[in-house]
Amino acid sequence: METAPYTFILETNGTLIENDKSYARDLSKFSRLHVRVSLKGASNTEFSVLTGVEARAFDLQLEALKNLLDYGVKYHPAVMLSFSSRESIEELVGRLADIDRSLVEELEEEYVFLYPHMVRRLKRAGLKSHTLLIALLGYQKSSYDFTRYDNL
Repeated sequence: METAPYTFILETNGTLIENDKSYARDLSKFSRLHVRVSLKGASNTEFSVLTGVEARAFDLQLEALKNLLDYGVKYHPAVMLSFSSRESIEELVGRLADIDRSLVEELEEEYVFLYPHMVRRLKRAGLKSHTLLIALLGYQKSSYDFTRYDNL
C-alpha cells in the first residue's frame, strides 16, 4: 500500500478502534491511508434508533476519533443527518469541537436517498427523514456557518 500511487480510504464505524488503541497505532504506520469514521445519527438516541444498538455505543465512535487523533492517523468523521434534529446536529458539532476543532471543519454530511423501497422500509421502522427540513434550515455544508464554534 505504501508504494501505491493513491490514498486508500478505510471506512469504519470506529468501534474496534475505540475498543483497542493498537488498531489506531497500527493504522498510523500507513502514510497513504485515510480513515473515514461513519457516524449513524448525530446523537446517542438517534444512533440507537437507526442501528438498534445501545445508545452508549455512539460515545465509543467518538472515542475512536480521539484514538485516531492521538496516534496521528489521517481521518475525518462522516455523519448521516437525514434523521437528525437541529439540536442534535449542534450538539454533535460541539462534541466534535471538544475532541479537535478540525473535526468540525472536516465533517462530511451524509443523507439517505429516498428511493421508493427506502421510503417503505422507513415507514415500517417508524422513521421520518428530515433531509428536506435540514436543507431548508440551511444545514448543507456549503451554507452552514461553523464559525460560530470558533471559540470552543
